[in-house]
Amino acid sequence: MRILVTGGAGFIGSNFVRHILTAYPDDGVVVLDKLTYAGNVANLPPIAATPHLSFIQGDICDAEVVEHALTGCDAIVHFAAETHVDRSLLNAQDFIATNVQGTYTLLEAARKKDIQHFLYISTDEVYGNACSPEGVSRPSLETDTLRPLSPYAASKAGADMLAFSYWASYGLPVTITRCSNNYGPYQYPEKQLPLFIMNALEGRPLPIYGDGQHSRDWIHVCDHVEALAFILHQPAIRVAGEIFNIGAQEERSTLQNALTVLKILEKSDEQISFVQDRLGHVRRHAVDTTRIRLQLGWQSHISFTEGIRQTINWYQENTAWIESIKEKRNDFLNTALNLGVQRQ
Repeated sequence: MRILVTGGAGFIGSNFVRHILTAYPDDGVVVLDKLTYAGNVANLPPIAATPHLSFIQGDICDAEVVEHALTGCDAIVHFAAETHVDRSLLNAQDFIATNVQGTYTLLEAARKKDIQHFLYISTDEVYGNACSPEGVSRPSLETDTLRPLSPYAASKAGADMLAFSYWASYGLPVTITRCSNNYGPYQYPEKQLPLFIMNALEGRPLPIYGDGQHSRDWIHVCDHVEALAFILHQPAIRVAGEIFNIGAQEERSTLQNALTVLKILEKSDEQISFVQDRLGHVRRHAVDTTRIRLQLGWQSHISFTEGIRQTINWYQENTAWIESIKEKRNDFLNTALNLGVQRQ
């Protein structure tokens, strides 16, 4: 199988590429990535020395670039997206352009090229707060109404439904996955856990929004990409038109995560710094994974206890990667790293 992986130089995308090249050595991978602030070719294996891997720098909103990248491909795994809630609250325009228009461009190209599998990577953010139709808190089901609470989540929900419509209208073999919060190697440090790890290591406060009790289900990225590769290699007739939640049943609050990182690194709890809550902050994200477990027989296997230690070790051992990120002097990242400094 030859796979076009959009956003393959990002956090989850690059981990997916590494997994495919290891677990499915006969597959070929074409990475299409715009290389915005979070995309980094250093996240990928050495391209020149990896015969089954090729790289194209380009925008998924550019139809000509997409058509060229799809040449000879059998499947698309679509990661490319603007993903950070906080950034979307400041400027939603890029999220609408990339996440909605970019997905449309890919779907149209896939329809014309007769692609065999189109795997769209959505998010549990599309559900909003995890609850039943009656308002009772519980893990989200694939059949729940989408109630996104941020511009990022809304852009993903729009693209999610657009992808589904291409299966319903044109018979394009689309599969949608909605995963819980990821963590692990190569994650851009504006996100919660790498930010906590870096700040703990470098002696800065760990900023905690609101009361710190916002809860998320956390899955190690290696579990997530294993699930995606497993779905991709199912017969299309078995997964086309389906939506699968992916999660680990590892719900933890923001405050719990901060305290865990500090404990593992033997740092003082005094590095905790509570800051003003963000707008539209979802109280609980969690997904019910019954469908993927019963229908496909897949479930996660990396515990948070094991995974967070592995992740902390990775950031400790990959200081050159971290320094290369910091050298870019991204204003938003700098603000995120120092968010709690003035509020101790």
